Amino acid sequence: MSHGGVHTLENLTERKCLVSQDSGPKAGLIRFVTSPDGVVVPDILEKLPGRGYYVAADLHLLEDAVKRKVFARGAKTQVSVPEDLISQIDRQLARRVIDLVSIARKAGKAVTGFEKVKGWLAEGRAKVLLQASDGSARGKDKLWTPEGGRFFGCLTAQELGLAFGRGHAIHCALASGKLSERVVHDAARLRGLRDATKVGIGQ
Repeated sequence: MSHGGVHTLENLTERKCLVSQDSGPKAGLIRFVTSPDGVVVPDILEKLPGRGYYVAADLHLLEDAVKRKVFARGAKTQVSVPEDLISQIDRQLARRVIDLVSIARKAGKAVTGFEKVKGWLAEGRAKVLLQASDGSARGKDKLWTPEGGRFFGCLTAQELGLAFGRGHAIHCALASGKLSERVVHDAARLRGLRDATKVGIGQ
């Protein structure tokens, strides 16, 4: 499967991960800030005021960050880390991807349903393929990653369904454009958390 994607100068800006000490594009990192009362807050949209510090969007590195208490180093002060910090990140990223797909749907840039998705793939209209992590492998194997596009299987059928106003959805295709680029950005970060957990938004 192709792992190519469109990058902007903004998400190519490099920051250092507090845990690995590796520098990399902001697109692959989670930004954190410290609230006025000294609590570590994930800044998924990267818009909150204050000094930002980063950890790679990787479940094991985030767990290590909590265990080793490295957030204090990034914040340059003692901080309090919520017990459900990683779950917060997971929920917020999942919600972000769902909302973006929903916006794309309303703009005519996203479709669901096996036949519609297959049609978009065959016509070359699809640039991103999303498939439910808990969907049947038999059905999912009949579709393919768009040429030069991206594939993600990090949302559950229930979560993907929320983007289309239905109980569940297994397949989704997105056309090229800014919305798809934003989905790719956040879905890639969500995948980093879910590869080892397979958790849902409500868990």
